[in-house]
Amino acid sequence: MATQTATFSVRTVPASNGLLLPAFTLWWRECVRFYRQRSRVVGVIASPLVFWLVIGSGFGTSFRSGDASGQQHYLDYFYPGALIMIVLFTSIFTMMSVIEDRKEGFLLSVLVAPVPRSAIVLGKVLGGTTLSAVQGLIFLAFAPFVGVHMNIVQFLLVVLTVFLVSFALTALGFAIAWPMDSNQAFHAIINLFLIPLWLLSGALFPLSGASKWIRVLVLANPLTYGVEALRQLLFPGSPGIASLSASLATLLLFSLFMFGVAFLMANRRTTKPIA
Repeated sequence: MATQTATFSVRTVPASNGLLLPAFTLWWRECVRFYRQRSRVVGVIASPLVFWLVIGSGFGTSFRSGDASGQQHYLDYFYPGALIMIVLFTSIFTMMSVIEDRKEGFLLSVLVAPVPRSAIVLGKVLGGTTLSAVQGLIFLAFAPFVGVHMNIVQFLLVVLTVFLVSFALTALGFAIAWPMDSNQAFHAIINLFLIPLWLLSGALFPLSGASKWIRVLVLANPLTYGVEALRQLLFPGSPGIASLSASLATLLLFSLFMFGVAFLMANRRTTKPIA
């Protein structure tokens, strides 16, 4: 009886394809799903716009920052904070899709697929980053109304700042949403981070007139440096607590740290069912 030996050739797939293709697919899915829900798009942009106009006009000329020659109307001062608000809300709440994917069973199918967890984290985080950054940059259309006129270098630095803030906050939202099993629990936890994180970023009031313990919290808040970077880029010469390069370096470190936390959360072993 003759014995035949069959030789099979195994086609190796580059490691980059195993990471980039799944990440791109998840990124594209996040973008398509969000923009199919037009009410969310309108709500995310309209709410901070109304907030900016109402609060800015309410304080009006009763608020002043800087010395006599550099005083600002509150609409001007509050503009970078309103932009950050759009990025914050979109970044955090976009990651509710993690909980929805778990309920629908999509997350389970992705987890059992032969793709690394890093691709899942990267795809979801980049998807949320793209959505929040684009909507934040759309808000720049109102910049001329507060006397902002940027050159190409300033605009590119604003894009970089908005991207870093979006990436860091989306990774934070992913890390919080990953172990959650309900939207109600997600909202409860987010409220502990969302409002204080934004209020203590210098978006609403200058640091110079704040109490000492508030100053410590504001300086320890990474989001502060996103607001500071935008304020220095949009209103050159305005007083700040850090240089532009220091603010961008802080945002970069914050982004890398939060992505690392999101990656660790996704790779953590648990006995809790995925779906």
